[in-house]
Order: sequence, then C-alpha cells, then structure tokens
Amino acid sequence: MSLCLRVVLSTDGRWLAYTSNETGRLEVYVTSFPTPGRRIAVSNDGGQEPLWAPNGRELYYWHRPNQLTSANQLMSAEIRSGATLSAGRPRLLFECQAVHTNPIRFNDITPDGTRFLIGCAVSEIKPLEVTGLNLVQNWFEELKRLAPPSK
Repeated sequence: MSLCLRVVLSTDGRWLAYTSNETGRLEVYVTSFPTPGRRIAVSNDGGQEPLWAPNGRELYYWHRPNQLTSANQLMSAEIRSGATLSAGRPRLLFECQAVHTNPIRFNDITPDGTRFLIGCAVSEIKPLEVTGLNLVQNWFEELKRLAPPSK
C-alpha cells in the first residue's frame, strides 16, 4: 500500500506535487490537476515536503541523506511546463538542521522567491519576563495619518 503525503498545488493550479512512498521510500512526484495524468518523478534519491517557487518554475523539496543524523538538504528542481511537464536534475541549495513537523509545513518561501523561512531546532528556549504592555487604541486613525490611502 502506498502512502501519499504533502500534496501541494502549483501556482497556476495545473500541477500537483506530492510525496509518496510507492517505490518503497519517500520521493517527490508531479502530476496534472484536476485530472491526474502521467506521474513525473522530481526527486531521484529520496525526497519529501515539496514546495513550489512562487513563479512555478522550480520545485523545492527536502532530502535527508542520512536518516541517523538530523542534517537536511533543501533541493531544487527546474520545472518546465507547457502542454506537458518535465523536471530538471535536482540540485542542492543548502543544508540545515530543519525540524520536520508533519503534517504541518515547517517552511515557506517569500512571494518574490528570494528567501526561505525554515523552522530549526533550538537547543534551549528561555522564556522572557514580561515587563510591560503597550496598548494602542484607535490605531486605524494613526495608520491613516502615517500612510494616507492613495487615490
């Protein structure tokens, strides 16, 4: 029985990226949407948690080369889309100690595609003492004064 995890719709709504263990290990695939078609393998050495680039021309995913360590590699594959879809050879973007939080996504990319936000392990979290509270009333009026609406 195959398990399908982390399904993500492309920015243009035509393609569905997903993680499946149908080959015996987690890999990233893409198929057409809303009617599934031919399955395109994006990862080739294990992959999970796909994330589309805002422009739809890249698909990012996580690769964990060694299951005994917590090192994770963020991979990128170029996506060429037209009447059909094809994926380029995956390349390593960077490595980090990311925290995986299935089924909730632990990473995202900015709308311009230039930066990632990634949840990372923190060895020790110290709570901060709350020493004050600022209450702002009528902040809509203050916002209108500081940034008047354009006409």
